[in-house]
Amino acid sequence: MDSLSLNSFSPLDPQNFSEESKMVVDFISEYYKIVEKYPVRSQVEPGYLNHLLPDAAPYCPEPLETILKDVSDTIIPGITHWQSPNFFGYFQGNASTAGFLGEMLCTGLNVVGFNWIASPAATELESIVMDWVGKMLMLPPSFLFSGGGGGVLHGSTSEAIICCLAAARDNALKKIGPDKITKLVVYASDQTHSTLQKASKLVGIPTSNFRCLPTSFSNDFALCPDDVRMAMAKDVREGGLVPFFLCATVGTTASGAVDPLEALGKVAKDFKVWLHVDAAYAGSACICPEFRHHLNGVELADSISMSPHKWLLTNMDCCCLWIKEPKIFVDSLSTYPEYLRNSASESKVVIDYKDWQIALSKRFRAIKVWVVIRRHGVDNLMFHIRSDVDMAKRFEAHVAEDPRFEVVVPRRFALVCFRLRPKQEEDETELNTRLVMAVNGSGRAFMTHAVVGGIYVIRCAIGSTLTETRHVDCLWKLIQEKADNLFLEKPGLDMED
Repeated sequence: MDSLSLNSFSPLDPQNFSEESKMVVDFISEYYKIVEKYPVRSQVEPGYLNHLLPDAAPYCPEPLETILKDVSDTIIPGITHWQSPNFFGYFQGNASTAGFLGEMLCTGLNVVGFNWIASPAATELESIVMDWVGKMLMLPPSFLFSGGGGGVLHGSTSEAIICCLAAARDNALKKIGPDKITKLVVYASDQTHSTLQKASKLVGIPTSNFRCLPTSFSNDFALCPDDVRMAMAKDVREGGLVPFFLCATVGTTASGAVDPLEALGKVAKDFKVWLHVDAAYAGSACICPEFRHHLNGVELADSISMSPHKWLLTNMDCCCLWIKEPKIFVDSLSTYPEYLRNSASESKVVIDYKDWQIALSKRFRAIKVWVVIRRHGVDNLMFHIRSDVDMAKRFEAHVAEDPRFEVVVPRRFALVCFRLRPKQEEDETELNTRLVMAVNGSGRAFMTHAVVGGIYVIRCAIGSTLTETRHVDCLWKLIQEKADNLFLEKPGLDMED
């Protein structure tokens, strides 16, 4: 302990950095080689780590070799392996070599580009990359910097939606008065991601002013424009309320449903409300021409977000948000403390991304997206999407061939919602819950569930980077095996013919 001198402490020594970074890269490379062998869902019990790690931080430095051994022995067992080819739960968190290299550059350069002078390249590359991705999605020019709009990279859709809600709220209050916030109403469907409801509370919208409109099998769980129109009209007529925000989704979490953007856009226009399009999951697919029609009508929206970290081979975290009128956004989110004043910002000819987000600090995410697009090219990114969709079609066909199972809602992208069909409906939830638990408990695959139209469905979300056709086929065999066991355990539980 006494031999540790301050003079020997060099936390960013270039030679040591190179050597130890290679050790970590090799560690991760080996992990990917064997990730398929791990139980997909962690098998540990709550609190397991408290028994394995000391209750106080080390006083002296420890060798990286010791730390990496502890990662293997104590951390890896507690990980649910999102990069496993047998991970079919939630929506995937994509990874790729290019995404990792871009993240290395982002982390290694470690710039904090909150305004232009803090790192001009970070700001300018972000604006260029956002126009690149916007053009890949064939967004209207009004969403691009080159067309008077603009985009920003956030960490998640949650952050993007909070910022959009804040901008829409402030824009509405300018018209009706700052004391009328309790009059503002948000509209969504019962399939809209829960982050919208949380964001609404965070920006001060009363819970009673959140309209969660029901969907149904009749329109494949899409938000019905007529229902939105009637709800808004009723709020205006009977409650003296002010509709101000409508969220449409392209690829809902529960079932992959797609809301009709054009028709909803017309309703939003009639009531002068902000229309946001949440395309976090399925937006990536829309770089493929055969899926682009799902964004038809986006020209009527005020903002749109999608998350490359879900399906576009960009490691966490990364969410693209485009705004049609950046001035409204900046007016709501900007601050001008003296310590950040500078001639470039005052000239108004540069972008200060601190005024496009919640935080002041900003990661150099743009370099990660830039590397991903350049290393893969749009052609390979489209191949990646199409390959996942083809595997989902294959899984869907497996389900259709077994009369014990059914696909519950139409597949649009790479999410298949299915269930094991009991003869008596009252047994349906219990039966499928047990099936999911059996599959996940085996460690050989991981899936999650949802409830749509009152029906418990099992979600098979295909999209992990390492997943191949053989993994999809093995998943189906595992599901059939566990279903067989369920009926052997409970022979009185009949299936439909």
